[in-house]
Amino acid sequence: MVVERVGVSFEPDLLDKFDELIRRKGYTNRSEAIRDLIRKAIIEEDIKAGKEEVIGTITIVYDHDVGDVTNKLLHLQHHYHSRILSTTHIHMDEHMCLEVIVVRGKSNEIKKLADNMRALKGVKHGGLVITKTKA
Repeated sequence: MVVERVGVSFEPDLLDKFDELIRRKGYTNRSEAIRDLIRKAIIEEDIKAGKEEVIGTITIVYDHDVGDVTNKLLHLQHHYHSRILSTTHIHMDEHMCLEVIVVRGKSNEIKKLADNMRALKGVKHGGLVITKTKA
């Protein structure tokens, strides 16, 4: 692999904070940390366009006793069945549930599904983590 060298200037305080961050994250050098940041930024911009094929997880925590949240979540999952690869349901206590839904599809569709799930009454928290399926 051919690599090109570039120079980057940092204010001393910023560089100190960056060095501390990459040390905590276990990077062995600044170059790899900077490459990872750039890769992440490129992936995020590609995903923002909405047409990228993505894979990831939707994680939600909800109170199954509130409204008809369980039924509504199942309805959404059946509506998006071609985008859902797997689900895991965990009973946290007598009322609270954690669900992890593994998804794959166009980023705009997956974001819409996650938004629709998070917006349901009874959902206390929801998160979406996605990445591109192709580099």
